[in-house]
Parts: sequence; structure tokens; C-alpha cells
Amino acid sequence: MKSPLPLLAAITGLTTTVISAQVLEIGSQRELMIDHHLIDSLQGAELRLQEPHNEGVAFAFDRPQEGLFSGYVSIVTLPDEAGYRAYYRGLPVLARAGAPEESTSYAESKDGITWAKPANNVTLRDERWVTHNLSVFYDTKPGVPANERWKGIGGINTSGLIRLVSADGLDWRKPWVDEPFLPAIPKEKKMYRYDSQNLAFWSESEQQYVCYFRHVRAVPGMGDRVRLIGRATSPDFVNWTDEGEMSFRRADGSAAPIEHLYTNQTSAYFRAPHLYVAVAARFLPGRQVLTEAEATEVGVIPEYFNDISDSVLMTSRGGTVYDRTFMEGFARPGIGLGNWTSRTNYPALNVIQTGPAEMSFFVQKGYGQPDHRLERYSLRLDGFSSLYAGYDGGEMVTKPFIFSGKESEINYATSAAGSIRVELQDESGLPLPGYTSADAREVIGDQIARTVTWSDGASVAKLQGQPIRLRVVLADADLFSLKFK
Repeated sequence: MKSPLPLLAAITGLTTTVISAQVLEIGSQRELMIDHHLIDSLQGAELRLQEPHNEGVAFAFDRPQEGLFSGYVSIVTLPDEAGYRAYYRGLPVLARAGAPEESTSYAESKDGITWAKPANNVTLRDERWVTHNLSVFYDTKPGVPANERWKGIGGINTSGLIRLVSADGLDWRKPWVDEPFLPAIPKEKKMYRYDSQNLAFWSESEQQYVCYFRHVRAVPGMGDRVRLIGRATSPDFVNWTDEGEMSFRRADGSAAPIEHLYTNQTSAYFRAPHLYVAVAARFLPGRQVLTEAEATEVGVIPEYFNDISDSVLMTSRGGTVYDRTFMEGFARPGIGLGNWTSRTNYPALNVIQTGPAEMSFFVQKGYGQPDHRLERYSLRLDGFSSLYAGYDGGEMVTKPFIFSGKESEINYATSAAGSIRVELQDESGLPLPGYTSADAREVIGDQIARTVTWSDGASVAKLQGQPIRLRVVLADADLFSLKFK
């Protein structure tokens, strides 16, 4: 049988910026096959959404102050690779936002897989509005005072968004008292702005703090209060600019369909921080699956089986646009009636590394049910999606770009019959001598990091600083990411 002749190309990027109208500057940062930012053309190949694997229960919301209505989970990586901490609202009874029963609890893990809770795992009480949806992050901005390394934001439209800081992520204070950094909304407007998990982080690529928050407006045919996303930015965590509502764009540049997005869970991907990945909760109000008898069978609170939700995958490279290359569900609700109730399947904030070749994100299951819990979902590193071609083969050609680095590295997987080859071309698309598809050595196997080679070796150093294209030819194979190193 004739061997498929796939060709792969190495791409990746420093915070991606445009050098001219056509040429991108990608430097030496990793680029994921998750959007069409680098893609000029596809023939017989496509971007394919990957399927996360449910690894089971991470921990249950089983403490007295936690219970059926716990939620809004933030997974935070501890400094110095010391492990992870999960923060979440504790709420054992059905109550409105700002109820005295709301608190903030936490769990800890060394590896992101096995989780435990201290004897007293409540980190914040008696902070009305803030404990409804406190979202926590560890601030990596250079020069931040040690007693403000941990930050959190919380609040609803009644209070506006309020800031907290901490030296250790456990003992919290409010330097700005109750002064909101995004304003409260007059009660008569009934906007339900901020009524979700609002989040913030320091953006290495944008060199500013970014905040993504619940935005609400009327959408024809969908009602007066459609759940959307707003964005604000700040150079110092003190002075903020509301940049308005995020828009949604498909691969061809057209507007994507509007959907209710309950939590946005946007974060800088830890292996490519210029790329923001959002594993967002898609909410479908009034889309009921369970009958009353089935709801009684699973033990869900009566008010919480009239809607359903799942998660979707979105990306952003800064600014007020989300890429919706994939409209399909990312983590489906799954088998079991208990997965098809209201407010279950909400993802936690952040994706973390849980093995040499594995990353994980977390999803709430059983909201309003006796077995309310957080479950872990795994993917290969960089494996949100891939450039894929089947047995008959296909190829991708990139836009012209400028890189820095001496070698090209790929994260890929093939079948036994499949393969990948990478060709380097000049800006006009002509193959470069020594880097043609005929020179390219066939790549077969399954590796997180594989150096691409040609007949004369692996070095691409002489091509630095000049516009090139990559042509990736592949058959029965997936390409997850590319990087110049």
C-alpha cells in the first residue's frame, strides 16, 4: 500500500501581532490548532473538536456549609508548583443572592487529581454579595506586593463588582472597602448584570488585567435578559475601563448565533498564554428533559429541572471578540437523568496540567441534588481540538508569518498507516530548497513534543526573520499544536 504523504508545518507564536496586512509575527510561542488565526487554506483537512474524557468525581460538596447549591468554582495553580486550590461558593439551602448562608470554601490537591479539604475549609464568611460568586486568581504581574498576590472579585448588580486581596489566598481584606470597580445597577433596571461567576486575571500578552463578567441585554426572539459576556481592563487593578459586550465570530468572519452563556470561564491557556480559552456554560432556559416523576427519582429540587446546559469551547486573543469555530457541545451532559437538570454541567474556571501528557478541567454535576459534586475531565496537552485529515489525506497552508527559533516542534498523533510531513514555503507559496515535501521526513507516532526534520536535519535558524508559510500534509492524523524553539 502506498504510504500517505502528509506534510506538517511548524507554527507558533509570540503574542500574535500583524507585521503587515498579510504577515503575522508569531515568534517562538506555541500555537494550537484551535482557530483559523494562522490558517490560509485547508484541502481535505479540518479543525476537529476533541472529546474530553470524564475521569469521575474530584470531590463532593459535602460539608455542612456546602451542599446542593454550592457553585462558581475557581481552580487556581499555587505558586512554586505546590499544587492546586479550588475555591467555591458554599450554600446548603435554596436562597437568593446575598443570603447569610453563603460562604466561600476551598479544597486542595497536590496533583489536580486527588483532592482533600482541611478541617476548617471556609475562607470567607459574612461578606454579603461577595460570597455569592467570589472568583479567585493568583496574580502573576511582576512587582505586585506580596500581600496582594492573591486577588478575588465578587458581587451582583446590587453591589457592583468588589475587589479583595490576600497574601495567602485564605485571609482576605478589602483595600477599597465596598467601592465597586464596576458599578452597581439601579434596582429598577433589573439587568441581572454580574449574576454569575465574574473573573479576572493578569494578561501577560496584553500587559493588563482583564475581567470577563455577566452582561445582559435584550435579543429579538430570545427575550429581554439574554445572558452574555462583557469585558473590562485595568493597568493596575484600581482603575478600570468597561470595554462593553463581547461579540462572537465564526471562522469565516460572520457573526455566530447568540446563545445564553451562563459562566464564561475564560483563562489564559498555561502553555500558550497569548491564547485565551473559554470552557463556557451554555444555558438553554425552558428546554426540559425530565418529567416530574423522573425529577423525583433523581432527587432534584423541584425548581431545578426545567432547563438544561452543557459546555462549549470558545477562544479569544484579546479584545472584545470570541472565536466560535466550534458551535457544537464540548462536554456533553452524559448518561444519567441527573445530568439533564437545571444549572448542572457548569464548568469550573481554569484548565490545569494533571500529568506529563494530560490536562484537565472540572465540571459541576448534580446541582440541586443530594450527590452534588465536582467531576474532572481530561484531554491530552493542547488537545482541545486538532487539525485532522482522514485516510485519504489532506493539507493545511498557513498565512505568511515570521518566527524566531532554531527548530520546529509539533504535538501530534497518527494511526499506524498515517503520517505527517511539513514543508516550508516562501511568502508567495513556493517551496524552499531543502524544506520541500520531498525533503521532509515522514512523522509517524504519537508524541507531545516531536522535532520536525528534513533531509539535511532539523535546523530552520537561517529562515528566522523572513516571511514563510507552512504546508502541513497529513493522513489519518491529528496535529494539536506547533512551536518554534
